[in-house]
Amino acid sequence: MSNRQAEIAKALGVIAPFTSDADVDAEIAKRIAFIKNTLTASRTKVLVLGISGGVDSSAAGRLAQLTVEQLRSETGDQAYRFVAIRLPHNVQHDESDAQAALAFIAADEVLTIDIAPAVSGLAKQIGELGELASARRDFVLGNTKARMRMLAQYTVANARNGLVIGTDHAAEAVMGFFTKFGDGACDLAPLSGLVKGQVRRIAERLGAPAAVFSKVPTADLEDERPGIPDEQVHGVSYDDIDAFLQEKPVSDTAYQAIVQTYDKTQHKRELPLVP
Repeated sequence: MSNRQAEIAKALGVIAPFTSDADVDAEIAKRIAFIKNTLTASRTKVLVLGISGGVDSSAAGRLAQLTVEQLRSETGDQAYRFVAIRLPHNVQHDESDAQAALAFIAADEVLTIDIAPAVSGLAKQIGELGELASARRDFVLGNTKARMRMLAQYTVANARNGLVIGTDHAAEAVMGFFTKFGDGACDLAPLSGLVKGQVRRIAERLGAPAAVFSKVPTADLEDERPGIPDEQVHGVSYDDIDAFLQEKPVSDTAYQAIVQTYDKTQHKRELPLVP
């Protein structure tokens, strides 16, 4: 263990490794209580989350659904609801995975909003995009997709006086693997402090099928590299990232890759700069 590992783990609020199913159950209860308290304190009754088909949104979505079910049972108020939103860009190549996730989550309501027309309409208004190399343009529009998805979620949440849930956790936060003001924007982040393996354990414990909790993670934002695995982008595995965050030994190569990426993406984890 190095001082940087301890420093970064503390900054990201990384929780201790699970040692038993009881640990997982306790963490699930803690996260549901957090969502419940946040919703109650805000005096709102609706939660909104975009569902991609990956384990992060699946776990967060199921926690949200369980929360509103508990609140309805405890208060008798049927206005507490969770809205899951599918946000494909045209036709998602792994739509079957998204549908499996939705079946597991069993949300009160499911909406589908195709973001392609909005992204395309915006792109047509920005001449600079046409001057970019193809790969760079694809990357820029990938971030636009992430921001358009968050815009859609906030529009629905605002219309219903609700809150938007984020899916960020420690293994993504350390790599800055989110779009600023895109999937990095939310009202509450119930997976915060967890590493990837812990998110998988929670999803499995909640009853997710193996196809959901073991799915290869992908942001899937670039048309020229559809479905590219997160780990290929990182250049390091989630097993190594989890080990690093839990202050276990990792290879020098993995250590340097994680620390360098963490330092380079620090701006993503901070509030806007001010004078």
